[in-house]
Amino acid sequence: MAFLNLPLSDVLNSTPEAEVKTIPKVQKKRSYSGANSTRYNYSWLTPSDSADSNILGGGNKLLSRARDLCRNNPNVRQGQRSFALNVVGQGTRVQAQTRKSRGGKLDKKINDAIEMKWKKWCRYDSVSANGRDCFSDIENIIAKQLFEAGEIFVRLVKKPFGRSSIPLALELLEPEQLDSEYKGPTKSKNNTWRMGIERDQFNRAVRFAFFKRHPGDTPFPISVGQTRHMFIPANEIMHLFVTDRPSQSRGCSMLAPVLESMHQLSGMTEATLIKARASSALMAFIQTTDPDGLMGDGEVMENERVSSFEPGKFVYLNPNESIQVPDLDAPNGEFEPFNKMILRQLAAGCGISFESVSKDFSETNYSSSRLSLLEDRDHYRCIQKYLEERFLQPLFDLWLELAVLSGNLDLPNYEIDPEKYRKVRWLFRQWHYVDPLKEVSAAKEAVKAGFKTQAQVISEMGSGDIEEFMPARKNEIDQQIQLGLFFDTTVTDTSKQQSEGNIDESDSQTNGKEAT
Repeated sequence: MAFLNLPLSDVLNSTPEAEVKTIPKVQKKRSYSGANSTRYNYSWLTPSDSADSNILGGGNKLLSRARDLCRNNPNVRQGQRSFALNVVGQGTRVQAQTRKSRGGKLDKKINDAIEMKWKKWCRYDSVSANGRDCFSDIENIIAKQLFEAGEIFVRLVKKPFGRSSIPLALELLEPEQLDSEYKGPTKSKNNTWRMGIERDQFNRAVRFAFFKRHPGDTPFPISVGQTRHMFIPANEIMHLFVTDRPSQSRGCSMLAPVLESMHQLSGMTEATLIKARASSALMAFIQTTDPDGLMGDGEVMENERVSSFEPGKFVYLNPNESIQVPDLDAPNGEFEPFNKMILRQLAAGCGISFESVSKDFSETNYSSSRLSLLEDRDHYRCIQKYLEERFLQPLFDLWLELAVLSGNLDLPNYEIDPEKYRKVRWLFRQWHYVDPLKEVSAAKEAVKAGFKTQAQVISEMGSGDIEEFMPARKNEIDQQIQLGLFFDTTVTDTSKQQSEGNIDESDSQTNGKEAT
């Protein structure tokens, strides 16, 4: 702090040399403690690489390990299944929002035509180029691959398939099919190849260099003389991945932070199982000093050694031999808390709850379950929003254009105002209540207070859209009244008829009890 003790005149007239000598001392004292190098963190290597450098350096290994865990680890498999189930579920629905005029009523005739045509196109023989997957299947695969691989490519094949005459179908391409090391000629001198993607000077994708076959498809290699690559323009590829860094060009598995821990846990689980099996294998070893005393099927011949445990086996030992078996206390009390700790790390690293990964609800109550589920659902809604903006809406816009151009949809003045017909609402899966009684009561109070609308509550319940729900509800009430059935849920609905003298209040209560 010598610099601070100098006279003001000396400070103002200080030379650059003086500043160079004093400023680093001040900075050193004011530096972040996490940046200090000590004997405790000397092995902490932190290269300042770009996102693409990190992914390119370990991406293939990360991906192969993530796929191995998703195949073989039950908890990781469950985490992947839970992620896809909550993000997509049984698939999203589209609700057309075309209006007769700006700010006017919805055009039911046109909206029904759009929704019906979209529903027919989503069938497996039309929407997928391979003729195998329906649209909800494709959505589930995309969600699972965002979890497992961190990215997936959707190819837009502009030709009709199956029973559809709309020239559009989807083909899913795995990340391994993109040649990350391709360095061929570019379409422009300002373009560069970056991890299998040709990009322009603004880092926009121009085209993709894919292998014609999956490089790991070893039983079916590409024939000699065939070209290995296919170059697909960027406007025919939807590259889906969640971006974590601005410089990121490729996706990374959600399992990346927990791969090593989960692998070690798998090894520990296997060792614990072997130990438990060995401890439960009841055996007997018979020792004798008489060489002629060896007898029975369990005798050990000369130079033979006991190398395995078999339940219910009696083994005769050679003279002067003995067996020392370690203490096999398995499984002990240390394994379960350690297992839970690692699973909590898995859940935290993937943004899902511990209960969703482990299926262990023994330590939860209403409050903790609700808090955990609400946080999970916020994460799922973010992924749903990403899919809506990056996949569903762009796909629908293209599909609508091709449907009109191919004569499958007749939309008046589409060429003049296409945005009028592109307005849709995507209905994702919703979630059930944790405690129905408490949450329904809270929803009723929120509607009464004006904090929520009935439409919001209906959507959150997963009961569909209010425009479908209300007519169905009215039809139900009308039928109940016609049949003379009145339940607790119809008291409000029948108040008008009660005031007109058609229904006696006491009769309504009696009928309600009897019907119930």
